[in-house]
Amino acid sequence: MASMKLGSKSEVFHLDGDTWLCSSGLASDVIVEVGNTSFHLHKFPLLSRSGVLEQLIGEFSGEDERKCVLQLHDIPGGARAFLLVAKFCYGVKMELTPLNVVQLRCAAEFLQMNEDYGNGNLIAQSESFLNEVFGNWMDSIKALETCEESLSYAEELHVVSRCINSLAMKACADPSLFSWPVSSEGAEFWNGIHVSSKARKVREDWWFEDVSLLRLDLYKRLILEVGSRGMKAEIIAGSLIHYARRHLPLLGRQGSMEDGTFSAPVSNISTSSEVDQRRLLEEIVELLPDQKCVTPTKFLIRLLRTAMILHASFSCRENLEKRIGAQLEQAALEDLLIPNMGYSVETLYDIDCIQRILDHFMLLDRNGTDCISTTVEVEVEDRQLIGSNSHTPLTMVANLIDGYLAEVAPDVNLKLAKFQSLAAAIPEFARALDDGIYRAIDIYLKAHPWLTDSEREQICRVMNCQKLSLEGSTHAAQNERLPLRVVVQVLFFEQLRLRTSVASWLFVTDNIENSHNISGNLAALGKNNAAAPYAAACATENCALAVDNMKERVLELEKECLSMKEELDKLVKTKGGWNMIFKKLGLRIKFKHSEHKAPSKLLLNSKPKPEPEPEVSSST
Repeated sequence: MASMKLGSKSEVFHLDGDTWLCSSGLASDVIVEVGNTSFHLHKFPLLSRSGVLEQLIGEFSGEDERKCVLQLHDIPGGARAFLLVAKFCYGVKMELTPLNVVQLRCAAEFLQMNEDYGNGNLIAQSESFLNEVFGNWMDSIKALETCEESLSYAEELHVVSRCINSLAMKACADPSLFSWPVSSEGAEFWNGIHVSSKARKVREDWWFEDVSLLRLDLYKRLILEVGSRGMKAEIIAGSLIHYARRHLPLLGRQGSMEDGTFSAPVSNISTSSEVDQRRLLEEIVELLPDQKCVTPTKFLIRLLRTAMILHASFSCRENLEKRIGAQLEQAALEDLLIPNMGYSVETLYDIDCIQRILDHFMLLDRNGTDCISTTVEVEVEDRQLIGSNSHTPLTMVANLIDGYLAEVAPDVNLKLAKFQSLAAAIPEFARALDDGIYRAIDIYLKAHPWLTDSEREQICRVMNCQKLSLEGSTHAAQNERLPLRVVVQVLFFEQLRLRTSVASWLFVTDNIENSHNISGNLAALGKNNAAAPYAAACATENCALAVDNMKERVLELEKECLSMKEELDKLVKTKGGWNMIFKKLGLRIKFKHSEHKAPSKLLLNSKPKPEPEPEVSSST
């Protein structure tokens, strides 16, 4: 820490209670009162250095000198600063440091201690030392912190702005451009910063901890200054995150979900500290850079949770929701499980907040798609291919919302309309598979067994049975909670998939026969063509590969057929037979022959017998 020594005389001041006495051998002829502290001093050393003290002492010239009492209650820095002023006037040894130079500079200005009252007066001495302080990072930080004690005077003298400009210039400078002298002890110093000699490369966040000690208004001005100097938005966001974590304890303790209960530590916050934290949070949100993906989504969600606990303004929470929605694909599932802290708590988690965040994301995604479609026509098939890519933001959000729905589905207070609205906000093409939304629907139906058949069918409309995987279709075909119409749709699409697989198998078989014919023709031509043996060998290898693929496909088809047969048999047992199925679908079936055959077997036989033939008629 830099310092400047002034004066040459030994110490002559000593404290007696709240009174400072000067033991110079002469009787005191002036008393200066500063707050509760009084100074018994002499007129000449004071009026020879200060214009204000000269004027005040002159007002007592015609009166009794023993009654010369001066009151300087408004002096910047108070009694501590005036003691240093008195030492300077008496020429007593004193030391200027970054911790007292600002108060001395303001007090010297207040007392008019300029060059008219002696060369090398206190204003000139303090200004000279301030310029030295501004050249050092840590000294500038300490000087700026002391400005809070006499902020109005420091603002008038531009001490605050000069400190902030000095700090901003150093924070924005490239540390690699500076030299790194090494001391004999193996430690390095740069601009007052102590670092290890092994780490010569300075990180971009080296200044975060130092500026986090500043008061909010000073820190805000510093952040705005470094932003105006072109500092990267990522670094500014990092500094704001560091400052928020230091001054917002609720970011680290927002309650926990244990045994199904949420306990927020709001009662531990006093009214004053809660107001201060609310103001701090709202200021930090306003200072965050507007660029997308600069501030981590996890931190934004934690800020949103804290804003809910502190009852921050509506504009603050809306700002955070829009920022989260703009980069929702970066969120994790556990981050979205925001406890409901509203006045009317209906659900365990804040579903409405996630709905608004999702709406912001979909609005931005829709606007981005509209901008693309104005220049290039995007077909539906192309859009589906984009949605099927698991790395697109929309698909990532779709998987995230499906997982979120599965987490909140067990809540018995979750209304059907909210569940369906959140699920339907994701377009169908965004889901490559509907296993995730099917799982969420199944959990919701299990937790809400009182739903009517129409409500069950309504919630199942957000799911596409055709996009279920083989495991999902197998589970859905045996799920008693699903409406019968949905189960039939699942079986229908599985049968359609099986038919498509058989058709593709026949196509492969035709290709194998054609390749055999081609290889035979090539062998015949080999007698007259030297290159024909090589072509025949290639054709034979291709045929072998096609046969292997055909064998694998046949095995898959056998497994699918066996699985379909088991599903149909279970369906007949669990649903009461095909008569009940047709009855649910509004049909009635009659057999003329007394020997009935299982419909499942009729479906699986390749050549069903014409007798007995069922007669189907519409039910009345």
